[in-house]
Amino acid sequence: MSDAYVFDACRTPRGRGKDTGALYTVRPIDLLATVLTALRDRNGFAPADVEDVVVGCVTQTGEQGTCIARMAALQAWGGLEGPGVTLNRFCGSGLEAVNHAAAMVGAGFADLVVAGGVESMSRVPMGSDGGSMFDPDFQWRVGSVPQGISADLIATLRGYSRADLDGFAVETQRRAGLALARDAFKRSLVPVKDRNGLTILAVDEHPRPDATVASLSQLQASFAMLGTQFGLDALVRRAYPAVDRIEHVHHAGNASGIVDGAAAVLVGSKAAGEKLGLKPRARIRGVGLAVSEPLIMLYGPMPASRKALARAGMTPADIDLYEVNEAFACVPLAFMDDLGVPREKINVNGGSIAFGHPLGATGAMILNTALDELEARGQSTALATLCIGGGMGIATILERV
Repeated sequence: MSDAYVFDACRTPRGRGKDTGALYTVRPIDLLATVLTALRDRNGFAPADVEDVVVGCVTQTGEQGTCIARMAALQAWGGLEGPGVTLNRFCGSGLEAVNHAAAMVGAGFADLVVAGGVESMSRVPMGSDGGSMFDPDFQWRVGSVPQGISADLIATLRGYSRADLDGFAVETQRRAGLALARDAFKRSLVPVKDRNGLTILAVDEHPRPDATVASLSQLQASFAMLGTQFGLDALVRRAYPAVDRIEHVHHAGNASGIVDGAAAVLVGSKAAGEKLGLKPRARIRGVGLAVSEPLIMLYGPMPASRKALARAGMTPADIDLYEVNEAFACVPLAFMDDLGVPREKINVNGGSIAFGHPLGATGAMILNTALDELEARGQSTALATLCIGGGMGIATILERV
């Protein structure tokens, strides 16, 4: 196997995933074409040099249907160049796209691949593609619940109080505010513009750095009614009889925000970099995939990260920075507890509670954030990981070159 290198990465700002959000008027194909165009312009490759465009997208229906990877490549680059494939590993799709590209390069099947992700949650609502995940018969047959119920179950089992979760959320908002104030994302951020070249959104729209524990305490728990009135708490207790009562402690302020956005990552071989005059920024040191019990699906990052570390011959202490997707506050809290990772190494510029989680794009975005921060700090290694619906986890280790 050959090394797979990351030559560059960029992303759009994340806009609030509502009809009042700045990116609501922007089609998902335009979001993705924005980063594909920027990646080409920043690195000077010809579209013919790219052997595939691998894009994560979770809700592949409506404007995100018909293989948006290929359609966006056509729009961004034109001509016959830029084959594309769109994949769906739920919340891990953007990182899976990067890992897929790295595997192609490492196996010698390709020399240069663009990976990334896109999700317009304002225009293509989560769940609008339907499927068995939303079928009550399936849920009771295999033991599957919405992620928010899983998050509350984890908090109950772990003894995480609402104050614990809200305290974490406030800190991640504070870190996001500091990162924005020092332009921590300026290397990677690509403004979204309209057809006239006027800027629609240049900075992340979702963070609320002024959030406090007191302000979050006013928010209603998001999943209590779903658990009690729709019988999902009973489904959970069937598998976990020791749980007398699920504490519903997650809400909009300590869970990831619904947002729009896109990201692109340029992955290639050493030979491709030399041919095109590109200097690698990092190499993919290791990857991991894992499964967890579907009712408690958010535990996936821990076994996935352990697999990635084992493949790389590393321990948790060898990693300088971690990006653990904040789908819900309980996830990074459990990750820190299980892997013994200190808070100062995790999500140092804030996470998805502050910035939002554009499902198919998030994995590529947090890998991008990790790489930028490694360079800013002069550090060497980072691990990005996400929990995934249905009981999965994914992780990728970057090592600066």
